[in-house]
Amino acid sequence: MDKAKPLAIYRASGLYRRFPTVTRTLPYRRRNGGWILFAETISVDHLDNIAFFTGHVVDVMDAWCVGPYQVLLMSGELTPDHRTVIDALGLDCADLHALPDLSKPGLAVFDMDSTAIEVECIDQIAALAGVGEAVSAVTERAMLGELDFEASLRQRVAALKGTDIAVLDEVKAHLPLMPEMAALVASLKAHGWYVAIASGGFTHFSDHLQHQLGLDYAESNQLGVDEGKLTGDVVGAVVDAQRKADILTTLAQQYDIDPENTLAVGDGANDLAMMEAAGLGIAYHAKPTVNARAQTAVKHCWLGGVLCVLSASLRAGKISWQPR
Repeated sequence: MDKAKPLAIYRASGLYRRFPTVTRTLPYRRRNGGWILFAETISVDHLDNIAFFTGHVVDVMDAWCVGPYQVLLMSGELTPDHRTVIDALGLDCADLHALPDLSKPGLAVFDMDSTAIEVECIDQIAALAGVGEAVSAVTERAMLGELDFEASLRQRVAALKGTDIAVLDEVKAHLPLMPEMAALVASLKAHGWYVAIASGGFTHFSDHLQHQLGLDYAESNQLGVDEGKLTGDVVGAVVDAQRKADILTTLAQQYDIDPENTLAVGDGANDLAMMEAAGLGIAYHAKPTVNARAQTAVKHCWLGGVLCVLSASLRAGKISWQPR
């Protein structure tokens, strides 16, 4: 696989023409921006709709691009009404409280299944093993937080007993990265960040991603194997919600990263403890219960939306007119 290029962060004259209030905002006032709006395209009509349905005038204080996305720094407070309207318009937003500084060394820890990759690996294995429907139903309930994660994982793995390990290689050979995952990792690395995976999935896949993406660390669960077949057991302690949080904390200490400059990204209920342990937790294309509890949510953009959020820490003169 060719090495991914970082997503460029830069100013664009077209945004200044579209939103002329940017040119009238004094640089020192931009430091007081309350929230950002981001999407592939943001129009004046979008802002008019937000103002109409919330009853609040929205002023654009700054504007820049992150890869294919446009980012606007907005004045005022991001209210629940704003969030509802913005979501209905198919846009993303984030307030700027507890924002890690992209210009300083940091740590980003990602969930794997349905976050770093597009699929749930255990569901893919189960489908090839002929027990897909039963296993995927349990996976869905576990991600919603309706079931204890460890108990549900052991139940699903037990259903795979007797499956030939060749199935694991077949799943790995067709493992789809989440769009912009490779570019996001490259971007974080370019800014001096460490990047890791903490997953309730399996080492067969997280080890592969660590090599493929050049990650600094990856930890997940070990499937039991005997004579070329899955035993239906998980070997050793399960990587559950608390273990994910512990991985983030331990890595931050190991890499000498300030806790405030850590980031956790995930989609399921078992990612919430990790998000709460991080300086910033981002729910990515997540379940509603996870969106409600996470500090920030990326609902519509691909993973480049994570960089859109972090890029807001570079405002006040740190964003160039030249893509880089």
